[in-house]
Amino acid sequence: MRHVRRCTRPACVQPAVATLTYIYSDSTAVVGPLAAFAEPHSYDLCEEHAVRLTVPRGWEVVRHAGEFPSPLPHADDLEALADAVREAARVEPRGFQPASQTPAAASAVGRRGHLRVVPPSV
Repeated sequence: MRHVRRCTRPACVQPAVATLTYIYSDSTAVVGPLAAFAEPHSYDLCEEHAVRLTVPRGWEVVRHAGEFPSPLPHADDLEALADAVREAARVEPRGFQPASQTPAAASAVGRRGHLRVVPPSV
């Protein structure tokens, strides 16, 4: 199971869409798109916390221009969706005979798992 990157603000369970990094030597906070990897000295933020971030007096905030992109689905999410579709396809009502098992359709329709390949009309 994969680890979902969440907002690092206490009690926030929203997915992270931005990364906050402090540049202490310049008294600057940088809020940009979500970094590819979680870094120990940066903070992942949800959209609400990234937009509402405030800094101490004398500090500057450099913000990403535009909207933050939504987190991309991870391969594990896509595999879970595919597994759910496969599981749903296994349950067949009584008396149901797939088209590929009828003699006339067997030669015209190829079947793999729960998907059918239908030849194009001529």
